[in-house]
Amino acid sequence: MAATTIPGDRQAQRRILGAVLAGGRSRRFGSDKALAELDGRALIDRAIADLSASVEAVAVCGREVAGRLSLPDRPRADLGPLGGLNAALHHAAGHGYAGVLSTGCDMPVFPARLAAMLVGEGAAIVEGQHLVGYWPVALAAALDAHLAASDDRSIRAWLALARPRIIAFGAPLPNINTPADLAALEQEWPDTDGTG
Repeated sequence: MAATTIPGDRQAQRRILGAVLAGGRSRRFGSDKALAELDGRALIDRAIADLSASVEAVAVCGREVAGRLSLPDRPRADLGPLGGLNAALHHAAGHGYAGVLSTGCDMPVFPARLAAMLVGEGAAIVEGQHLVGYWPVALAAALDAHLAASDDRSIRAWLALARPRIIAFGAPLPNINTPADLAALEQEWPDTDGTG
């Protein structure tokens, strides 16, 4: 996809980078959940494929994936999702993108209509799913400064600074944190397109 079309926006097309945040340790899952399979496909592959429909390119943040644009956490490893988001923002800023659409590697569904709801003026996140969001590249310096100045690597601390719009999507987005979450989603599959 060459660019994301945002209805009603003065700039009819924006270059958007997708970011799959994949640097977590999967403590609650007990093994590498990014590689856990749902209907025969790894969760990370599903997240990449779904997000790809809404962006020009997708970066995997926090881990190396063969054949994919892979970005190490910035400024160093083990910063959680913010290290991956920071890497994506700086890559986007350096390559002419307007912003980053982010999702977690444990979120195998990113409905195409969600991109148009998120992309706009300033940052935006999905209510209850703080890793699913839109981040303008103008936030790159602020996130760098936050990670340098604070030991609080929580998403909540970053949201207090970024002050994103909160988007009520309606249909719940599947989020896999435990083997039980995966088993429950397998029972519902294939009704996981976010349309309810």
